[in-house]
Amino acid sequence: MTVTDRARVLLDLHRSPELLILVNVWDAVSARVAASVEGVTALATASHSVAATLGHEDGERIPRDEMLDMVRRVVAATDLPVTADLEAGYGDPAETMRRAIDVGAVGANLEDQMKPLPEAVAAVEAALGAADAAGVPEFVLNARTDAFLRAGDRPHDDVLADALERGAAYLAAGAPVVFVPGHVTEDDVATFVAEWGPQRLSLIAAPGCVPLPRMAELGVARVSFGPFSQSVALMAFQDLVEGATQRGEALPADYRTLN
Repeated sequence: MTVTDRARVLLDLHRSPELLILVNVWDAVSARVAASVEGVTALATASHSVAATLGHEDGERIPRDEMLDMVRRVVAATDLPVTADLEAGYGDPAETMRRAIDVGAVGANLEDQMKPLPEAVAAVEAALGAADAAGVPEFVLNARTDAFLRAGDRPHDDVLADALERGAAYLAAGAPVVFVPGHVTEDDVATFVAEWGPQRLSLIAAPGCVPLPRMAELGVARVSFGPFSQSVALMAFQDLVEGATQRGEALPADYRTLN
């Protein structure tokens, strides 16, 4: 498939009433493993996980070239559509999206970092404009608002109002979906869907989140796992190391290798 074809597939997956579940990957081998699982229809990178893999802290501390090179490797590892977590665009959302499309990404996360709303909307417009200029008008921009992540001790109703206003502005600017990471309640989810419409909301599968089947019932478009998928893998590795070095444990007899 062409990049345009994969973008169309990814957009259709977001518009489908079936919840799109993305267990985030961080390199070529994690991409191959995820893609090999029955039912996986698309892949998403996690910026935190990619940065950690390459020895960087999260928060746009990784050079853009390194992030995009890993996106390229993930795209090359699978035939599935790939959406990339590109943080806040590394100072130039339009150029970052253009380069992401060049390496085969057909969607991206873009954080607002709670910047002034006009500035955040301009970033969304710039990213989508770059996709249009690249001939990929169906590029799936997952416009992220950090209203809940950066809520601090603000009243919940104020935080919810901020997220609703920002999400509506990003949708009006052309983003097909809005990502609201952080602790949101079932009532919050219902409010987002009521205000924005079904298949417009993207969430993260954090501990204590709304159950995935309930997300689907409420009209959520997409759920991803962010850095938690890498954490699960690394904790399993840590358990193996501890078992071998501290308890003298070998691999169990029924251990199976990955294909």
